[in-house]
Amino acid sequence: MDTISDLLVRIRNAQMKFKDKLDVPSSKMQLEILKHLKEEGFIASYKLSLTEKRPGVVRVFLKYTPDRKPVIVGMKRVSRPGRRVYRSYRDIPRVREGFGVTILSTPKGVLTEHQAKQKKVGGEILCQVW
Repeated sequence: MDTISDLLVRIRNAQMKFKDKLDVPSSKMQLEILKHLKEEGFIASYKLSLTEKRPGVVRVFLKYTPDRKPVIVGMKRVSRPGRRVYRSYRDIPRVREGFGVTILSTPKGVLTEHQAKQKKVGGEILCQVW
């Protein structure tokens, strides 16, 4: 199962129902993606649950505008298990003319498009969020 697609779909579904928070199974890759989504201002925060009842679960707190519209307008999974998409740092696509973010998996870790271009490193394009 594709855990990144699962994360994006859960976030999209929770925002369609105007939920304030949601729980997703955790993995290192998902935590890195959530870290970048928080840094870019797409989610309010996230918290790893280490209780005995629910080990390995991340609680994601969603973010809305003052008039209660979701901050995340759209999300797209680019590289899938059946079709991997790799790009050099020169060919990383911009999302919505810079209003979105592309998240990549590189040899230097999970990075946004801005960080990858600064470090001059390419990699697998995981997803785009706008």
